[in-house]
Amino acid sequence: FDLFRSTASEIRKAAVDLEAMLAATPIDTSKVDAIRDAEHRCDTFTHDTIQRLHRTFVTPFDREDLYALATSMDDVMDAIDHVASIIRMYKIKELPRGARELAHTVSASAASMYSAIDALAAQKPVQPHAVEINRLENEADRTYAESIETLFDTVTDPIQLMKWKELLDQ
Repeated sequence: FDLFRSTASEIRKAAVDLEAMLAATPIDTSKVDAIRDAEHRCDTFTHDTIQRLHRTFVTPFDREDLYALATSMDDVMDAIDHVASIIRMYKIKELPRGARELAHTVSASAASMYSAIDALAAQKPVQPHAVEINRLENEADRTYAESIETLFDTVTDPIQLMKWKELLDQ
C-alpha cells in the first residue's frame, strides 16, 4: 500500500502540474520536466510493486488484481507525461477548446484515485471514490467529444488539426 500510495501521490502531483501548465497563458512548459521526473519515480514504484508481488507468498488480494492496479496506475502517469511531452515537442502555444477542462478532470480524477488507494489501505469503502472516478470519466468523454467536433468544424490548418487532435486524444 505504501508503494500504491506513493504512485498515486506522484500521479496526483503530476496531474496538478499538468492542469497548472495548461491554465497558464502562455502555456508553462517548465512543468514538463517535473512531470517527466514524476513519471520516472512512478516507473520505479511500479517495478518495485511488481517485484514485491513476485516475492510475496500470500497476499490478501489476488495477485492479478494487484498487478492490474499497478500497471493501470503506471498507464495513467504515462498518459499525463505524454500530454506534457506533446505540448513541448509540438511547441503548442495555444490550446484547443476543451484541453483545459480535460486537464482539470484528470487532476480531479487523480485526487479521487489517491483517495481510493488511501481508503483501500485503511480498509474503508472504495466505492464512493470509484463512483466519482466513473462520473469524471463520463464528464471527460463528453468534453472530449465536444472538443473534437469543434476542432473539425473550425480548424482549417491540417498541421494544427493533427497536433491538437493528438493532444486531445491523449
